[in-house]
Amino acid sequence: MRHGNGYRKLGVTSTHRKAMFANMAVALIENEQITTTLPKAKDLRPVIEKLVTLGKKGGLSNRRRALSILRDEKSVRKLFDTLAVRYKAREGGYTRVLKAGFRYGDAAAMGMIEFIDRDVEAKGAKQYALLEASKAEAVEESVPESKE
Repeated sequence: MRHGNGYRKLGVTSTHRKAMFANMAVALIENEQITTTLPKAKDLRPVIEKLVTLGKKGGLSNRRRALSILRDEKSVRKLFDTLAVRYKAREGGYTRVLKAGFRYGDAAAMGMIEFIDRDVEAKGAKQYALLEASKAEAVEESVPESKE
């Protein structure tokens, strides 16, 4: 019988799946919206819901538990400081999964997972900051130093 074997294996090993969901959770916390295949988005939902619940509970032990899962201090800080405050009154259901059509190459069903009441400015903020920093470095390198 197959009782209790209700999760998708996604064609990868258990350690790969654990690492993949940790990486996807970090990306979702940073950007507050990511696009992936629909089965991965549906399986990521319980992972991120449990992390937000840890953030709402607060405390050092819960912060360490979240850090052991995410392995990214910046994401854990945002989870406990920003997202926990935002969803303080909500009992659950912090994310939604939307269908986003099919991928061109292999026709895989795509889905978008996002936080309810998300910060629209957060999406791509890290990439934009890196782009601005590289532009500033390029300008500094192109300006010759004056000789006095």
